[in-house]
Amino acid sequence: MRDQALFDKIDLHLIRVLHTVLTERSVSRAALKLGMYQPAVSAALKRLRELAGDPLVVRSGAGMVPTDAGLRMIEPSASILRAAEVLFSDARGFDPQTSATTFRVAAADYLDPQFLPQLVAEVKAQAPSSQIEIHPLTAASDYHAQLAHGDVDVVVGNWLQPPEELHLGKLFADEIVCLVARDHPATKRGWTQESWLEAEHVAPTPTHPGARGVIDEFLESQGLARNITARCPHFGLLPRIVASSLLVLTTGRQFCERYLDLLPVQVLECPVRFPELVYYQLWHERTHQSAAGRWLRERVKGVAASLRQG
Repeated sequence: MRDQALFDKIDLHLIRVLHTVLTERSVSRAALKLGMYQPAVSAALKRLRELAGDPLVVRSGAGMVPTDAGLRMIEPSASILRAAEVLFSDARGFDPQTSATTFRVAAADYLDPQFLPQLVAEVKAQAPSSQIEIHPLTAASDYHAQLAHGDVDVVVGNWLQPPEELHLGKLFADEIVCLVARDHPATKRGWTQESWLEAEHVAPTPTHPGARGVIDEFLESQGLARNITARCPHFGLLPRIVASSLLVLTTGRQFCERYLDLLPVQVLECPVRFPELVYYQLWHERTHQSAAGRWLRERVKGVAASLRQG
């Protein structure tokens, strides 16, 4: 009976406040994110503390940190909110014109530089009340966990061997080429496999711990290794680095050709015969049957196709 009485005092709004305060670790930031006044968040937190019999968050220096009990509540509260979103959106069906769904896409910036801007524009044009969040694929990100926990809905990138435990849809394939400055010696004399491997290369920082990237994974499989002397986590900056140096960037032709009219760079054929770069979108079983998830994946597919044709 006591558990039922406690349960009756909990509503979805309180769960939302709980999760936001625990993840933001600040009442003021939580208020901004929730669109509430700070005293209202403080009052809700007071109710939550009474219900839990625990402070949930405590002061630590200039900020706040969750207690042990608070930490244990982060994932269950997120799960409840995700379930509620799916419960009511799928029950009503998905209407992009009226939906207030938040779409979350994780993508590395080695994609065509026009892809993410056009995807955002497409989603907002067709679903004006929706929100869209772009999440980076970084060395610290675990996209398997992000998809499983609902932190992202779709991951877009390329893999030599896509993970089998996730759903995937092929977007397009691209030829691997080299981008160099217009005054790079190779533009005049060309290069052999040996001279290309010995040249100074720039490469992105790996997207997750232990990752080598599709270029270096393939080279390793052939018993080869290139001379990487510079790395940068921001792929979109690499063409500018190349333009003002003798560094070589090896990646997809579609990405490289976007910069030919913007920077003093040139595309060269690569002397190593790489397999094509194949770009995919990945998603979890959790959203496989979701109407909103299917709609988002169709937008991703459509934007990728339009850029390829262009």
